[in-house]
Amino acid sequence: MRDSLFLISLGLLLLLQLSCAPEVSRVQLSPGGSAETGWANKTLAKMTLEEKVGQMIGWQFNGRFFNRDSDTVKELVDLVVNEKIGGLIAFAGDVYETAHLINFLQERARIPLLIAADFEWGAAMRINGTTLFPPLMALGATDSEDLAYEMGKITAVEGRAMGIHMTYAPVVDVNINPDNPVISARSLGERPESVGRLAAAFIRGCQENGMIATAKHFPGHGDTAVDSHNLMPAVYADLSRLEQVELYPFAQAIRAGVEAIMTAHLYVPALDPTPGLPATLSPLVLTDLLRKKMGFKGLIVTDAMTMGGVTTAFDAREAATKAVQAGVDMVLLPPDLPGVIDALVRAVQEGTIPVSRINDSARRILELKARLGLTDNRYVDVNLLPRKIASRQHLGQAAWTFEKSVTLVRNERDVVPLSEIPADKISVLSLSSDADDYFAGQTFIRELRKRKPGLAAFYADAYSGQEFRREAKARAAEADLVVLALFSSLRSGKGSVDLLPRHIDLVRELSWAKKRTLVVSFGSPYFLRHFPEVDGYVCLYRNTAQAQEAAAKALCGEIDIEGRLPVSIPGLYPVGHGLIIKKMR
Repeated sequence: MRDSLFLISLGLLLLLQLSCAPEVSRVQLSPGGSAETGWANKTLAKMTLEEKVGQMIGWQFNGRFFNRDSDTVKELVDLVVNEKIGGLIAFAGDVYETAHLINFLQERARIPLLIAADFEWGAAMRINGTTLFPPLMALGATDSEDLAYEMGKITAVEGRAMGIHMTYAPVVDVNINPDNPVISARSLGERPESVGRLAAAFIRGCQENGMIATAKHFPGHGDTAVDSHNLMPAVYADLSRLEQVELYPFAQAIRAGVEAIMTAHLYVPALDPTPGLPATLSPLVLTDLLRKKMGFKGLIVTDAMTMGGVTTAFDAREAATKAVQAGVDMVLLPPDLPGVIDALVRAVQEGTIPVSRINDSARRILELKARLGLTDNRYVDVNLLPRKIASRQHLGQAAWTFEKSVTLVRNERDVVPLSEIPADKISVLSLSSDADDYFAGQTFIRELRKRKPGLAAFYADAYSGQEFRREAKARAAEADLVVLALFSSLRSGKGSVDLLPRHIDLVRELSWAKKRTLVVSFGSPYFLRHFPEVDGYVCLYRNTAQAQEAAAKALCGEIDIEGRLPVSIPGLYPVGHGLIIKKMR
């Protein structure tokens, strides 16, 4: 009995100690001053030309487990020690492995490394086990600066805990082209004011919590119908339109203090008429417009130099040289990395690039590293990861953002909520236009079945043959309501975010047959253009499990539906449209 009392007392004591434990100190970004400038100038004075150029290169890595004697690790060490590159970009990984590998590589670098990642929808976009947020268009549907700020804050806290200092987010492209194959739901919307305002809140959330934010893709990729991963798109708007639409959110981001801007591989003749010259390689766009006219003093980084928007017209060395001449500070993912470094060094030696141009970029990078606190401590404490990554509070905030973004566009015959319809009279068809995602709607169907046991379900993807239509129509014939969960993921190089024609035809056939139809879009909000006659239409903007769970809750009346379209659906609904339904009490 005394032993039991002792254990209970000990447990209470430990609980009290944990509850009173101090908060993990917040990583902050220094505003900059003489100390940071002094360190940068002193370091720059001791660097060779090759080292300065190396600082201007960013290369990719995956935070997976690798034996320290593996070829992968040896190649990374070679880039850090011998090529002396200044930055690395996390493309994928796991929490502990990412932090350990970053610490390992930081130990081998003479000058601290700047570690970046593309965290457009939170750290989970690249690192498993971290907090996943919805895409930025869903954030646009909430129109909440508070949610935008919290998304930026949590992304920063989790990224810095793993040793990642910079995110290539937010996207500030204004998506005014419904057929945009590469931006789409990555954009906050089509209203420049809303995009700029929400992006500024995200930027503050990031940078007030120690992570560099990056506004992209300058001068604006929202009015394109070509994917710059494949070819170089063009924006033919005049200067007045560009200033009012494309450039406006970048001006707002600069006003908010954004520390970095990423270039776009697209041709904008109103800004630089040089035929076939992408903005990434244009002095008129990057130096004259961005630096001088718009007053941006931060870091200019390229989009990936492996993309077709550059490689179809320029070889790796020429592209990198032109980018630096144009005003770029960091060249990301250049093909033939050693050759690119050699080409930049030779360009300086031959007078093609002034050494002052290299010094300016290297100094800017060094000062940023000092402001990030890397001169004092370049390592992270892996023991703090369980307290900083994917906490209950972080996951709850992300779930709340998903729920607040649910947008009910159309609700004829009161198909939402589903409360009045018996489960055995509901048939759910999950149709994925992706070739590798047959069970795309598995979470959605599972969550609906928790609330509506016994409903029928059917799956099809891009590989499903013509027989799927017969089976789908047979399932639908027995139902009073057909719920069509539609999936088409946004992927670089895919060339389209639209649905397969046969899936479009099936939705049309069911709606024309006077069958009550409810479409739930787990992708582009523009799907409705194909079948405006459906009874109900709900937008979730992405196909994640969290979005599918939020959709099930909304359809069953468990949460308020209050999102509003951040883009217009041409000929059907204006931007800002959304039907409000309060949850069932």
